[in-house]
Amino acid sequence: MADSRTLKAIVVGGGISGLSAAWFLQERGIAYTLLEQSSRWGGKIRTEVVECEGIGRFVVEAGPDSFIAQKPWATQLARALGLGDELIGTNDDQRKIFVLNRGRLTPLPDGLLLIVPTRFMPFALSPLISIPGKLRMAVEPFLPPRHDDGDESLAAFVQRRLGAEILDKLAEPLMSGIYNTDPHDQSLLATFPRFRKLELEYGSLTRGMLASRRAAVNHKLDGAKPSSMFLSFKGGMEALVTRLVSALNGDLRLDTGVQTIERTDRYCVTLTDGTSLEADLIVLTPPAPIAADLIRPLAPDAAALVDAIRYVTTGTLSLAYRASDARLPRSFGVVIPRSENRPINAVTMSSIKFNHRAPDDYVLMRAFFGGSRSPQTVELDDATLVSVVRGELERIYGIRAEPLFTRTYRWRQATPQYAVGHLDRVDQIERALPPGLFLIGSAFRGVGVPDCVHQAQEIVTKALQG
Repeated sequence: MADSRTLKAIVVGGGISGLSAAWFLQERGIAYTLLEQSSRWGGKIRTEVVECEGIGRFVVEAGPDSFIAQKPWATQLARALGLGDELIGTNDDQRKIFVLNRGRLTPLPDGLLLIVPTRFMPFALSPLISIPGKLRMAVEPFLPPRHDDGDESLAAFVQRRLGAEILDKLAEPLMSGIYNTDPHDQSLLATFPRFRKLELEYGSLTRGMLASRRAAVNHKLDGAKPSSMFLSFKGGMEALVTRLVSALNGDLRLDTGVQTIERTDRYCVTLTDGTSLEADLIVLTPPAPIAADLIRPLAPDAAALVDAIRYVTTGTLSLAYRASDARLPRSFGVVIPRSENRPINAVTMSSIKFNHRAPDDYVLMRAFFGGSRSPQTVELDDATLVSVVRGELERIYGIRAEPLFTRTYRWRQATPQYAVGHLDRVDQIERALPPGLFLIGSAFRGVGVPDCVHQAQEIVTKALQG
């Protein structure tokens, strides 16, 4: 095992992956320099607080609004930083989700776990799926499982197990929407490996989900307090970034990029200001195209594989209204299937989903656009975008009032696409890297905040073992 007291590390990129890597290096006693080429920390995690005179405070998320609680690493980090009291869950008593079905709001049936019904009557009576679609889904428990461990697309899996209508009305808007990708290209094993595990273990998604539901019920009967599926912070997601930065005592540099990385006995990193640094460990967290350019002289085979990771551009438009003007149904929002041919992908009711997002008697909502489904919307100018989104909100919810304010955020070429075989490619990339050089971040082993934190934790452990 390497002696942490003699090691020096350089972390490139000040998003959640880089900040977490610096934290875990610090925890293990490794000296580090953290470099971020922009003028702010946090990457895609950004919270804007809007104070409206005479009304109060709105908390607007530019990037992720929460993280999944089932993956424990972000929660563990938050608690280690003293943010435990700031954690908040979703308002699950209002956890209704609609699907836009032929232009109308249609609720997801009760008892739906991911895309699999665990209660018969709500699903049987739902107008969301046609009778032929329900009959196709009913034969799922009797279909033979696929026993090999090879990857396949999400679309292929869902069509194979549940049918094309479930893919269109549920899987594509609910699951591909998370990754802003086309389900026909989306890697099942890299995004929803649980489905393959359930198929292998139970021979059926339906049987597997019913078993999961029984386990959850038994957990509650044992006296365990039910927890939210998603967590955030009272002051917004940037609270995690702010606390992390304040807890780091290494050499932190904003407005500092990397030009080249060379390797002799140690790594030599030339910075954009013309100076250079030496280190034993390099942790790269920038988007894949930037990382590929930096590692190309050292690991051309790895760089070629990293280059193949595709990105899409996404965006959100947040709008605030008086509750009396919006008159929204109490729900977390609506997802919109690709087949509806709309210029937006989904709408989240931020102030219904979480407390502390808007003053009483006001609502804050967020429309999503871009990705593989509505790339044309990203290119609209701000005024046209607001007009288009307001037109959709009028058609979907009947909202005609002027918003109190709007906030637009575009993330250009910032969302990685996990194509079929993604995890195998990441394995190949990691094997092709020279010792002491690591790549982590949303392009590799998970796009969510917990995944990025976990990758950082894992590579620090790996570096010390190497």
